[in-house]
Amino acid sequence: MSAMLAIGLWGLDRGGMWRDEAVTFQVARRSVPQIWQLLHSVDAVHGLYYLLMHLALAPHPGEVALRLPSVCAAATTAGLVAALGVCLCRPRVGLWAGLLYAVTPMAGHFAQEGRSYALVAAGVAGATVLLVRAMGMPPVRAKPRSRESVGDWWAYAGVVAVTCLLHELAVLLLLAHAGTLALVRVPARVWWRWGCAAGAAVLGLVPLVLVSRGQSAQVAWLPRPGAGSVERLLAAFTGSTLLVVVPYLVLVALAVRPPLVRRGELSLPAVALPLMVVPPAVLMTVSQFWPLYDDRYVLYALSGAPLLAAAGAERLVGLMPRLRLTVPTGPRITLTGVLTITFAFAVQLPLLRQDRTADHRADNLAAVSATAHSELRPGDPVLFLPSIVRRSALAYPKGFRGIRDVALSAPGPASGTLYGLEADPGELRRRLARLDRVWVVAEPFALRPTWYPASPTEQVKLAVVDEEFVPLEEVARKGVTMRLYVRRAPVQGMRWAID
Repeated sequence: MSAMLAIGLWGLDRGGMWRDEAVTFQVARRSVPQIWQLLHSVDAVHGLYYLLMHLALAPHPGEVALRLPSVCAAATTAGLVAALGVCLCRPRVGLWAGLLYAVTPMAGHFAQEGRSYALVAAGVAGATVLLVRAMGMPPVRAKPRSRESVGDWWAYAGVVAVTCLLHELAVLLLLAHAGTLALVRVPARVWWRWGCAAGAAVLGLVPLVLVSRGQSAQVAWLPRPGAGSVERLLAAFTGSTLLVVVPYLVLVALAVRPPLVRRGELSLPAVALPLMVVPPAVLMTVSQFWPLYDDRYVLYALSGAPLLAAAGAERLVGLMPRLRLTVPTGPRITLTGVLTITFAFAVQLPLLRQDRTADHRADNLAAVSATAHSELRPGDPVLFLPSIVRRSALAYPKGFRGIRDVALSAPGPASGTLYGLEADPGELRRRLARLDRVWVVAEPFALRPTWYPASPTEQVKLAVVDEEFVPLEEVARKGVTMRLYVRRAPVQGMRWAID
């Protein structure tokens, strides 16, 4: 946990939010009634997270406060992964698994994201620990528990429900846990109690599913996953270089070699393998027909990978006498594993360092605001194209202070929207007709000739700017282009010049 906390805090204030973090930041600072109003039209899937972040940002809103809950959640996940290794195998396996989770670049990346995914990963790891406790079966090298606790099943149901409310696709963890029960071949009473707990959690999720189905257009941009998606996820789970990936996969292969489980015994691979494989596999399969897959949606499955690698390392230690290799003493074995993980961390250090720069994200809204501050003057008319580009002004308003937002009709908090309501096409034409110059702050794709928006208001923006204005100046930043347009010369003046 200390290692994950240190990695998460390293470079936490990287000097800029990107678009998804900016949504969290501006929504969480609204009042609770305004957040509730927003969830009826958009982002219901993140509703609980926004309410939690409303509390987190209340004392002192800023980038560090925005990301700190994710850092703490990642540290908690590393500790829970270690706890699973200790409970299901032995202390050194737990130590190796927890450290390996901490140094994985994917874990470090989402530990510094102002989004819900690290919290979801912590919830899934916690639910898995509770499942192991509730099953009441003897883990490897452990004494049988005296009795199976019904209270553990209630706790399991509660943690699963809260985790799924943080992000509904976490419900796939129930399929992973069902896979564990099937591998271990638990008695019917365990299936019954797990089914009741899982059913109660899913029942609490139904209202969110019904609301979010009506907001499915938010993920319409997701493509169907292919072989490349599998390769990228494998690299994200194991490591960024072959020097790390190959040994990692060898250890995982050792962990899952037969016998994977023995009847009546709860093994570490029986818990970790379904957790790592089932959620991504199911989501990728579903996404062939209804695209929903993104690697961040299955971050919680990462917990299974270090557990399998640590279990494989333990099996390798057990094979050493058969290979006529000298087996070091217990402390030396533990230290060797820790040094190996430290080497993996050192190899991937350049990637971790790069990840702590604002330019490593899809965009840097702080840089956009700084550019606007240097180019715009109070009173300048600005047109955001499309309206979502307004996020930079919402996240960092200083750079846009005093400007005239030409298209805005009602701001986001008052209208129950993310970026505000814009004027209807007729009103927007009248507003633009009174201008001799206008700054367009646009996504790069919006300035391409092939882009044609579905919104009538966005169509008017494109048509009027193209027909009545000409570009005079342009400033480009990653993810955003700022272009100054001035009105074309009158037609009469052009005829006089020809004469």
